Amino acid sequence: MSYLEQGTSAFRKANVAFFAAGFNTFAILYCTQPLLAEFTKEFNISPTTASLALSGTTMSLAVSMLFFSSLSEKWGRKNVMFISMLTASLLSILTVFSSSFGSLLVLRIIQGVALGGLPSIAMAYLGEEVAPQSLGVAMGLYISGNSLGAVARRVITAVSSDLFNWHVGLGIISIISLCGSIIFGITLPRSQHFQSSTLNSNKLAAVFMSHLKDPALLCLFGIGFLILASNIAMYNYVGYVLSGPPYHVPQALLAWIYLFFLVGTVSSIWMAKLAQKFGRSKALVISLIITMAGACLTLEPYLWFKIAGLPILTFGFFGSHSIASGWVSQRAVSNKAQASGLYLFFYYMGSSFGGTSVGEVWLWFGWGGVVSAIMVFLLLALLCTTLLMKRVKTTTVHSR
Repeated sequence: MSYLEQGTSAFRKANVAFFAAGFNTFAILYCTQPLLAEFTKEFNISPTTASLALSGTTMSLAVSMLFFSSLSEKWGRKNVMFISMLTASLLSILTVFSSSFGSLLVLRIIQGVALGGLPSIAMAYLGEEVAPQSLGVAMGLYISGNSLGAVARRVITAVSSDLFNWHVGLGIISIISLCGSIIFGITLPRSQHFQSSTLNSNKLAAVFMSHLKDPALLCLFGIGFLILASNIAMYNYVGYVLSGPPYHVPQALLAWIYLFFLVGTVSSIWMAKLAQKFGRSKALVISLIITMAGACLTLEPYLWFKIAGLPILTFGFFGSHSIASGWVSQRAVSNKAQASGLYLFFYYMGSSFGGTSVGEVWLWFGWGGVVSAIMVFLLLALLCTTLLMKRVKTTTVHSR
């Protein structure tokens, strides 16, 4: 049985499939973020309640990811991923017809459960089926699909909502997602190197506990939680600031601030080189300081200073995430997939926590309170980094 290698037809099909998968997942996951202000007005709810349209989805995604990776060991990689994507796309169509925030929220939570079947398995499939020398290209295309999906879903829903209404915006995303699911199912080659195994919940629990007992991994999980909490808190509520007085930026123009997520590609590569030159810990500290600088810049009353702070914060966020997530894989001696799964669990739980809890801060203390909360998250991430550095240094000394 041959592996998928660069230059072959099967490799190109797999790349098309995973590009569509990455785009699809992030398009569905974050498509409601630019619509939070619209939900606040239409359903007469608080920004905190409106944020649940995103936080509820990321929370259910975080939990379901822990189980889907194990289910795929028995049912097969492609089957679980395709069913996951198709179900999430069909649920996305149903959200278009939501007449109340309650019905929308229920559908979004179920969507999160369905979506968990893709990110938890995609890396495992690529690692098993793609030749080692071609794996970097395949991973890069999958991640680029994530980035473009992250940008497109916000721009499409925001612009469509401004021109028509949020139902139209979600409808367009739903159609794109359904097409992406069909492309994925048709083009992805079936697994050739997958071997079915019996699902053992006791063994899985023991593996998770072994990772949670490692203080260094706990620090990395905490960093993932805190950096995404800060990023989502910023982008959830900055729209309320920019669309309100004295700026009154139209929704259609606000959509384009999400193009700043494209700096993540540059940031990840640049920080990876920095980590190779100076070490992961120093690169991580630099990334977190850049993130904090971006957050502080949004405190300036001038509009262009506020906007300039967003790409700086985003640059630092993606740099921190790329270093921390890569460090998890390096730190885990065995069961690396489960360690990465735990990192993503805490990462997306951070999205839910930061996205919703900071809503109350926004209501009581305004934008200054939001930035203060973000700074607390990032200072705690710096503390975790310091503890991580001490733990890694101690481990190195003891291993000699």
